Amino acid sequence: MRQDDGVTDRDAAPFDLASMRKQYRTEGLSETDLAPTPVEQFAAWFRQAATEGGLFEPNAMIVSTADAAGRPSSRTVLLKHFDEQGFVFYTNYDSRKARELDENPHASLLFPWHPMARQVIVIGPARRTGRDETAAYFRTRPHGSQLGAWASGQSSVIAGRAELDAVYAELAARYPEGEQVPVPPHWGGFRVVPREVEFWQGRENRLHDRLRYVAEADGSWRVERLGP
Repeated sequence: MRQDDGVTDRDAAPFDLASMRKQYRTEGLSETDLAPTPVEQFAAWFRQAATEGGLFEPNAMIVSTADAAGRPSSRTVLLKHFDEQGFVFYTNYDSRKARELDENPHASLLFPWHPMARQVIVIGPARRTGRDETAAYFRTRPHGSQLGAWASGQSSVIAGRAELDAVYAELAARYPEGEQVPVPPHWGGFRVVPREVEFWQGRENRLHDRLRYVAEADGSWRVERLGP
């Protein structure tokens, strides 16, 4: 960049990224703080995130998948259920994430609870939920969201917004409010079965606490501390 017009390279950058930093909380996470299982620990942290964390959508998580060649992709999805069997989200089975999970079932979930200086990372295989479970959840969705599941050819190329709106309008006319919308055959859930679950607590001077549960063959959990 020219320097004789009073504009410097530093001025051209919208932010000085190197100087952007926050000092994280002083209270930490110790092995003695942990619940017996990662799902119990997640439930405790999630309860705090949902009630005290100041988060817009505490159940928002980044789902990372990879295709058969190992090429990764990520997107934000909403967690809709969790228990000792795993973490459940719903999607179009023709979407990129679903196609990749069919090719390569290994998935990673990241809950980025930045206002609390916390993260949770879940790693494990993803399996499709049964149709009864899918249908039961589908019935709880708002009418518009049920229509949206039919209207969206998720991850496919479309001509424009008008095409999507036209398909939705046609569906709204076919299934008006109050009429039951059938469950799309191409739509359903995935359950990520936890094999590793890391709880990350930000600490001062970037000396974070990272405690990871690892599944053992006998069904128990081993806890490891990771370097920050």
